[in-house]
Amino acid sequence: MPQLASASPLDHGIAEPPPEISPACYRARHAAVQQRMHAAGLDWLVIYGDREHSANLAYLTGFDPRFEEALLLVAADGRMRLLVGNECLGYLPDAALGIEIELFQELSLPGQARDASRPLDRLLADVGVAPGQRVGCVGWKVFDGTLIAGGALASELPAYLIDALRARCGAADAVRNATGLFIDPADGLRLRCEPEQIVRFEYAAGITSAGVRAVVAALRPGAREDMLERMLDARGLPLSCHRMLSVGAKARRGLASPGAGRAQLGDSFTCAFGVSGALTCRAGVIAAGPADLPADLAGFYPRFVANYFAVTRAWYQALAVGAPARGVFHAADGLRDPALFDFAVNPGHALHLDEWVHSAFTATSDVTLASGMVLQMDIIPVSRGPFCTANAEDGVVLADAPLRAALAAAAPACWERMLARRAWMQQALGITLHESVLPLADTTGWFAPYALAPDQALVW
Repeated sequence: MPQLASASPLDHGIAEPPPEISPACYRARHAAVQQRMHAAGLDWLVIYGDREHSANLAYLTGFDPRFEEALLLVAADGRMRLLVGNECLGYLPDAALGIEIELFQELSLPGQARDASRPLDRLLADVGVAPGQRVGCVGWKVFDGTLIAGGALASELPAYLIDALRARCGAADAVRNATGLFIDPADGLRLRCEPEQIVRFEYAAGITSAGVRAVVAALRPGAREDMLERMLDARGLPLSCHRMLSVGAKARRGLASPGAGRAQLGDSFTCAFGVSGALTCRAGVIAAGPADLPADLAGFYPRFVANYFAVTRAWYQALAVGAPARGVFHAADGLRDPALFDFAVNPGHALHLDEWVHSAFTATSDVTLASGMVLQMDIIPVSRGPFCTANAEDGVVLADAPLRAALAAAAPACWERMLARRAWMQQALGITLHESVLPLADTTGWFAPYALAPDQALVW
């Protein structure tokens, strides 16, 4: 049963930055995209990205637009042309990837020059988009429910682009949503990470977990949100979401950015820090133990956090290559006390350059978890009693025997850290992981609900 015990997380520090993704890895991705295009009967993919939604674009190019938007046109024969605005023209992918570059100034910021680009229709015609062809549009969402008319034809890409493509192809149904090719929870290309990518994500997890751990250690009455936020050092990695840090009543708005609020004894707190490839979150109460709790939480909060830990433990223990995603959902939900809390969102999701790729963790999911998936424990409890917070998000990667061998050979230091975390989770926390589950952060599974006693964590 859950109980508080001395259990400080491991501290490997932050590793040396790993190498960038190699051109060979990108070329393998390009080949995989061509295969998917042929299987889907697509002549073109049009991949759209902006500052906040660039993961699919970056997956194939290593390029994420800065200030502007960008478009990648991918032909079924493998040709690629990247359209960029004025400012990104000096910030381009590795030339070794062989991607053609063209300036298309409608992607630039308002008021900038637009006199050096070809009209979109002429550009599409010259690159080879022709009547009768089929185009898959890739943004960041799939529309597979009933709220949007058109189903697979619905797209969140700009209307001018969809209109131009449909006019060029000659039929509305020739242009359809193909985002699932990259993010489908069953077989999306970005849900099968290579060793090179996993090593980079483990580095990112070291950064986010170290930052949040430092914030938790510094929480005390009088501490100010914006001063604590300085400890969330991204080491130059792009943020995957804004930094979140709130205390007191503002913690009800969990997604809020830090302000000038000061912590008080008994306050709830929440802190989340995400960079490309990782996110760590912790939430709890600014107290040394139950004696510091406000009167309305004294009888509720200890039960709330104990049940939360039991649920998260069940989630981790249900993970495995080959496990059904709905089984993981039911393992976690089956231990949740509905008198204490509800799930805010799916209890877990796929993680990549973007913080949330897609989620297979539903009660009726037919997805089987596969090797190479990087997954975020994202169990956010919504209290059914008085307001209070709890959160212990970190990521893991699923790896079968061949992928584990490849990781051990390619990055032995990273491999040893993941093995050490597995052993610590089992021995110190009582969380037994399947052999295919590799923790990416030193804080994985660690939940100290009382911030003023960070060495007192819940264990089994």
